[in-house]
Amino acid sequence: MPLSTSILCSQQSKVSHAVSAVLELTLWTRAALNSDSSASQVLELKSLANIDDVVNKIRLKIRRLDDNIRTVVRGQTNVGQDGRQALEEAQKAIQQLFGKIKDIKDKAEKSEQMVKEITRDIKQLDHAKRHLTTSITTLNHLHMLAGGVDSLEAMTRRRQYGEVANLLQGVMNVLEHFHKYMGIPQIRQLSERVKAAQTELGQQILADFEEAFPSQGTKRPGGPSNVLRDACLVANILDPRIKQEIIKKFIKQHLSEYLVLFQENQDVAWLDKIDRRYAWVKRQLVDYEEKYGRMFPREWCMTERISVEFCHVTRTELSKIMRARAKEIEVKLLLFAIQRTTNFEGFLAKRFSGCTLTDGTLKKLESPPPSTNPFLEDETAAETEELALEKGELEQPKKPKAPDNPFHGIVSKCFEPHLYVYIESQDKNLSELIDRFVADFKAQGPPKPNTDEGGAVLPSCADLFVYYKKCMVQCSQLSTGEPMIALTTIFQKYLREYAWKILSGNLPKTSSSSGGLTISSLLKEKEGSEVARFTLEELCLICSILSTAEYCLATTQQLEEKLKEKVDVSLTERINLTGEMDTFSTVISSSIQLLVQDLDAACDPALIAMSKMPWQNVEHVGDQSPYVTSVILHIKQNVPIIRDNLASTRKYFTQFCIKFANSFIPKFITHLFKCKPISMVGAEQLLLDTHSLKMVLLDLPSIGSQVVRKAPASYTKIVVKGMTRAEMILKVVMAPHEPLVVFVDNYIKLLTDCNTETFQKILDMKGLKRSEQSSMLELLRQRLPAPPSGTESSSTLSLMAPTPEQESSRIRKLEKLIKKRL
Repeated sequence: MPLSTSILCSQQSKVSHAVSAVLELTLWTRAALNSDSSASQVLELKSLANIDDVVNKIRLKIRRLDDNIRTVVRGQTNVGQDGRQALEEAQKAIQQLFGKIKDIKDKAEKSEQMVKEITRDIKQLDHAKRHLTTSITTLNHLHMLAGGVDSLEAMTRRRQYGEVANLLQGVMNVLEHFHKYMGIPQIRQLSERVKAAQTELGQQILADFEEAFPSQGTKRPGGPSNVLRDACLVANILDPRIKQEIIKKFIKQHLSEYLVLFQENQDVAWLDKIDRRYAWVKRQLVDYEEKYGRMFPREWCMTERISVEFCHVTRTELSKIMRARAKEIEVKLLLFAIQRTTNFEGFLAKRFSGCTLTDGTLKKLESPPPSTNPFLEDETAAETEELALEKGELEQPKKPKAPDNPFHGIVSKCFEPHLYVYIESQDKNLSELIDRFVADFKAQGPPKPNTDEGGAVLPSCADLFVYYKKCMVQCSQLSTGEPMIALTTIFQKYLREYAWKILSGNLPKTSSSSGGLTISSLLKEKEGSEVARFTLEELCLICSILSTAEYCLATTQQLEEKLKEKVDVSLTERINLTGEMDTFSTVISSSIQLLVQDLDAACDPALIAMSKMPWQNVEHVGDQSPYVTSVILHIKQNVPIIRDNLASTRKYFTQFCIKFANSFIPKFITHLFKCKPISMVGAEQLLLDTHSLKMVLLDLPSIGSQVVRKAPASYTKIVVKGMTRAEMILKVVMAPHEPLVVFVDNYIKLLTDCNTETFQKILDMKGLKRSEQSSMLELLRQRLPAPPSGTESSSTLSLMAPTPEQESSRIRKLEKLIKKRL
């Protein structure tokens, strides 16, 4: 609802209320005047004598209100009319604005057209100026080209190479601007004249150098010529083949004397005088610098090119003479020649950058191996490497570095076909080294017990790998190809020989005459009345061989990695020392097995004595049986010795403990089944003995040690599982066999790996007759195939079934006795 309307309604409502009030008041007054009222009422009505005035005022107010209402209504009507009028005015203004915009647009188009007409002539003038400038520049170039060609031909005839060098470069630069005008006969004729002048210059310069440095004869000019020096500047601009031909002829003439002095039939040509070759070229380089150093441009690197060509010639000549006199090559002579050659290659690397090895004039050799000269190794560095080897670190694997010597192998490659002499020498040296190791071991004997040498790594293995290291570094300098593969084969051969002759060959034999233990001696309780199968010296030797094999295993793996780093990438797959590492692993396993067998064999008589004891006659449970004391004694005698000697190889001592537990516990259970018949008291005594052995076995890794360490979890798990089974067997034996259902269910509950065979053995231990056993076996067969749920229910029944009072009291008594002893 509009605001004016609401105001109007409000005013009307007020007026209506006011009129109604006035009318009611008038009616009430008239009624009061006409009635017969008391004197007091008349007096009161007299006070209303001015009622007309009040009514008049009210009527005046009503008229004013009516006027206001009419004014508001008329104002509302005028507002609508003003709005329509304002809208019409806005529409008219918009129409006028559109008209003005259209006028502006038309004027802008006219202005653009006018500007185009004005600048059309200016653009034509710009194009004309540009073409005119290009034409003038082209004419100037043409004039320069024509004049330059004439001057070039004249200077060429007069051999004015200094002026020709500058002029020729300028002419060639100008000629580049006329490539798109070659269709014009005059331009094509000038281009052909330039090419003809270049050809003539090339032939003329080659002839001048041939005259100055003839290929035949030994006569040389007294010094460099200025004409030739300028000719070299011209050759830089001509076809690169001219420059290459000049370099080739000069170097050939410069090395002609070398080919004569060091011919194959000369004494100085053999390897023992190889130093003279390198001394000769060093003198020639000094002579070149003095006489011709300023004749050739520095960027030609003539000194380096002479050296590189000398290396190629030397490599060819040495290869030829070594093929002819291959039978005369000895390893010392070969290594001497290689040493001197690598020294010379190092000299070249210090003096030259090797930039000429990558251009088109000289063929680049294969990249040399990324290592240093083994024959010039610093003695201090070598000693450091040897100390690292003795600690079991051949060398930390590092990424191969880029070769520092670009000249490495440029001459020494010729020795590679004859490296079989070096390989054969290393084969012979290693054979002698192994023989010396064997002799030293026999002379010195096994490591002495109760000393720091006990269980230590044999020093011979460190010597072997130090020698391997030196051979590998040497061979990698000589070649990183097939000779490295051949050397690897030699390494494999003598690693196996070391494992067989030094390690396996010196392990004590199991048929040692040190003697065993008798059953009667086991029953004696006198301390020191028992002896081990292996002596203390033999135990130390086995531990020492085991530690040495572990060292060899780890170092062989590092050796394989280093060989793969040294050899060519294409040959890395042929480096494989897995077989040799397996050989050392076999030695380790054999050593551990010997230690286990020795301790196991020492315990065998005690177990045999246990199985032959009359367990049905045992009347009371006492301390642990003598056979337990004997087993513990052997463990306390052997294990500390083995642990101390394997202190550096803790993981193999853990393996020894695990293997012994895996061997002893099944054997103990086997002998346990042989103890029959067993009385209730006898079973209690056996259970007490089993618990004692279990505790000793759990403590076996740290037995006799001042520092008590927690046994490895893997070992503890094996002992607990095995000995718990033995305890469960004895608990089943202790249980009464009646009622049958309860007994069978207890057997199934206590032994998770239950079967009829084990059940049969337990029944034999209880001393039951065959007739009694058959019904119990049949009941067991009926119980075994039952599903897990049925088995669970039967087990529950057996647990709920009442146990005889005698069984309960005996088990409680036995548990109290065990706790008391512990």
